[in-house]
Parts: sequence; C-alpha cells; structure tokens
Amino acid sequence: MQRLYELLRRHPTWVDGFWAVVLLGISVASGTAGQENSDSGTDHLAVTLPITLLLCLVIALRRRLPESMLILAVSMGGAQLVLDMPLAPADFALLVITYTVASNGTRWASRLALTAGLLAAPLAQLRWPEEHQSAAGQVAIVIFQTVPFALAWVLGDSLRTRRAYFAQLEERAARLEKEREAQAKVAVAAERARIARELHDVVAHNVSVMVVQADGAAYVLDSAPDQAKKALEIISGTGRQALAEMRRLLGVLRTGEHQESGEYVPQPDVEQLDDLIEQCRGSGLPVDFKIEGTPRPLPSGVELTAYRIVQEALTNTRKHGGPNAGASVRLVYFDDGLGLLVEDDGKGAPHELYEEGGVDGQGHGLIGMRERIGMVGGTLDAGPRPGGGFRISALLPLKPAH
Repeated sequence: MQRLYELLRRHPTWVDGFWAVVLLGISVASGTAGQENSDSGTDHLAVTLPITLLLCLVIALRRRLPESMLILAVSMGGAQLVLDMPLAPADFALLVITYTVASNGTRWASRLALTAGLLAAPLAQLRWPEEHQSAAGQVAIVIFQTVPFALAWVLGDSLRTRRAYFAQLEERAARLEKEREAQAKVAVAAERARIARELHDVVAHNVSVMVVQADGAAYVLDSAPDQAKKALEIISGTGRQALAEMRRLLGVLRTGEHQESGEYVPQPDVEQLDDLIEQCRGSGLPVDFKIEGTPRPLPSGVELTAYRIVQEALTNTRKHGGPNAGASVRLVYFDDGLGLLVEDDGKGAPHELYEEGGVDGQGHGLIGMRERIGMVGGTLDAGPRPGGGFRISALLPLKPAH
C-alpha cells in the first residue's frame, strides 16, 4: 500500500488523467441520457462533446499547466453560455481548477479563478433561470452554487499559505544551521588563537630565560663554577615551571580534566608578577617594579592579560634589548581601568616586529598582546622610546569582580 501511495505521489498527472477519464465517462453517460430525452439530437452532441472533452483535459493537466488550464476552463464556461449548453457533470472541472490555481498558481491566476468562480453561478442563473421560482429562491440558488467555488478557493489559498509557512521554516532552519556552523568555525579559530597565544607566552618566556642562563653558565663554567651551578639551577626551575604550564594548557584541552585534578597550576594573575620579576632578575635582567593605586580584585581575564603582557614585554627585552639592558614595570590601578607600562633602555626591537606585526614567523608576541587586549576591550601602544629603548603601554578596562 505504501509503495502504491509513493508511486501515485511521483506521478500526479497519471492520477489526474484517471479522474479525467472518470469524469468523461460520467459526462458522456449523462449526455447520452439527456439526448434521449431531448429533441436536439446530433446538434446537441456536436456542441457538448468538444466542450466536455476540453473540460476533462483541464482535469488531466491541472497540475502541469495550471494557468493555461484555468484560461481554457473559463473559455469553455463562456462557450457554454454563448452556445446555450446547460450545466453538465464536466463543469466540475471549474471547481477543481479554482482550487488548483489558488494553491499552486500565480497570484493573477488565483484572483482570476476567484472572480470567475464568484460570477459562474449568477451568470448561469441569468442564462438558465429556474421556472416558477421567486426572486428570493433564485438568489438562494445562486448563493448555494457560489459557496462551493468560494470554499474551493479558500482551501487552495490556505494550502498555499501553509506551504509558504513551512518553506519559510525550512529556510530559517537551514540559515540557522549555517549560522551555527559559522559560529562553530569562529569558536574553533578563536580557541586555536587563544591556545597559540598561551603556548607562545609560556614557551617564549621560559625558553628565553633558559637560553640566557645556559649561555651564561657556559661562559663562566671554568672560571666561576658556583655561578654556573646557580645558572643551571635557574634553568632547571624554569624548565619545571614551563612543564607545569604546558601541562595546564594540555589539561584545558581535555574536557574536565583540569577541573577534576589538582595537578595543574592555576591561571597566572597579577599577584604572580612578583615571582615573574624575580625570575627575570635571577636571569640577569634588572627590573624595577612598582604598583601605584590601591590593588583590588580583578576579573580573571584582565588578570591573565596583564600577566601575559608583562611576561611578553620582558621576554622581548631579553631578546632585543642587548646585554646591558634594564627594564621597569609599572602597574597602575585607576578607578575604571588597570594601566601597564613596561619600558627598557636597551637598543629596542627591530622596526618590522612592531610596525608590520612580524615577518618570517617573528613578531607574534606583539600580535598576541593586541589580541589579548582586544578581547578585554583595552588599548595597546607599543614602540621605541624617544630616548632609546622600547615601551609598551596598555590600558585594560575594569569591571567589578564577582
């Protein structure tokens, strides 16, 4: 049964053709019976048969050519009025084409079908009035014959509206699906950028400290073994710290693992800047650190951003400042913001690193700074100092920490 239903759905013209043949048989049988009771004879058949065939054709092709079949049906209705062909079973095609055009046809065809349907009954009553009927009775007949056409048009138009509504829902669902896919891609890209920034900050800072200490240990290995031993201890401690932060990052990538296990260190914040400064001093970089204003709790995103900016700025000083460079760090608490000022008196970074964002894989630290600050709605100014060296100034807006 299901296969038969699917077959009929795939071939609607066959179904319409079947009902057209049924309507033709009923019309011929009715016409033959009427001819036996009429004196018109062959002339009557010559008028009714072509019109009946064409009205049945309207049924057969109503879904394939709805507008054309509507015009054909209206024309046959007019021919009936002109040729004095009374109402016949084939006129049922007028009702069917009205429904079809209202549901599937164009707007002009739907309006034409409604107009023709509303005029059909009054014109037929005027052309073939009922004998011995009062005016009220004739009006009642007209209303009774008009209602099926009005209902057919209303049902067809309702079906059109329902289809349009479902099509709109499908379009909206498809659009939302595309938007979800786009948002997922953006989220993945943002997460990859965040992980890249974290990896860069962790690796660049700690590895630069280890490289500096390793070079110093190699230089004084024979002449000052105690200094070389101290440098190796700093390398060991820095490496362990780097491993701890790397494991924390890997834990973040594993859903829930960083929450269920206390093995991973927490996100760094401004309170850990003292440890960072001491680490830099221990690696041979003089750093002057001051806090201005009244320290208070900060949003976690601002805390991490401030720590990473200072960390990256000091890393750049070690990389590009030269052997005798010194740095200063200022942390300023404003009423509505947190200010950061990191300066050094070295030779400064190459021009392309801060102006063009880096070439040949370089300069990602400043790019990461701008991305971090942009995520919290802050501003960044990076460039050479007028008296030599390099300066990084940042302002991070604050919101009450809950």
